[in-house]
Amino acid sequence: MKKKVIVLSLGGSLIIPDDINVKYLKEFKKTIMENTKKYKFVVVCGGGSIARKYIYALRESGMNEIFQSFAGISATRMNARFMSYFFKQNQERGIPHKMKELRRYVKKFDVIFCGALEYKPHQTSDSTSAQIAKEFKTIFINLTDVAGLHDKNPKKHKDAKFIPEISWGDFYKMANKEKFKPGQHFVLDQTASKIIMENNITTYILGKDMKQLDNLLHCKKFKGTKIGDF
Repeated sequence: MKKKVIVLSLGGSLIIPDDINVKYLKEFKKTIMENTKKYKFVVVCGGGSIARKYIYALRESGMNEIFQSFAGISATRMNARFMSYFFKQNQERGIPHKMKELRRYVKKFDVIFCGALEYKPHQTSDSTSAQIAKEFKTIFINLTDVAGLHDKNPKKHKDAKFIPEISWGDFYKMANKEKFKPGQHFVLDQTASKIIMENNITTYILGKDMKQLDNLLHCKKFKGTKIGDF
C-alpha cells in the first residue's frame, strides 16, 4: 500500500517556547513514529522564540523586513535540523532547502523535517507548509500552542470563542484583518490562508495534545478546527 503524505506545520512555540520543550517533543515523536506504517510525514518547523529574538533585534536596529525574514528562515532551518537529530536521523543527511530536494526526500524517507524552503515575501513556515500540501495534493495539519482557532486570541481574552469549523473564504478574511509582519502571532499566516483557499486544501489546526493528532490520523473524533468547504 502506498503511504499517504501528511504535511505538518510544527509551530516554533511548541519546539522552543523559551527553553526546548523536551516533554512535548517526546510525545510528538512517539505519535509520529507510531503512524509511519500508514503515512509519510513532512514536518515544517517554525522559528519560535529564536526567530522572534533575531527579528526583534534587526527591527530595532533599523533593518528592513527582508533581513528580518531571512533571520526567521534561518531559525526555522536550525529548528528543523535539531528535530532531525531528536528523531535520530542521519546527521549527515541534512534537510531539504528546495521543493525539488523535498520530493527526493519523500521518495526515500518516512519522516522529513524542513524549515522554510526559500525566501518569498510575506511568508512563514505556515505558507511553506501550505505550498507543500499543494505540491503533494494532501491535507495540511497545523500544530500550534492553542487548541484550534478562536475568534480572538485565547491567551489574552478569556471570553474567546472556539471555532470548530470554518470555510476557506471566511478564514482568509479572518487571517487578513492584520497586515503581515515577520515573527507575527496568528495560527496561520496570510499567504497560507490564500494558498489553502485557492487550492481547496483541507486544513486542520490542533493544539498541544498529541491524542488529538493521533485521533485525526485514525479518522476519529478530535478537538481542533477544520478549515474546508463549509
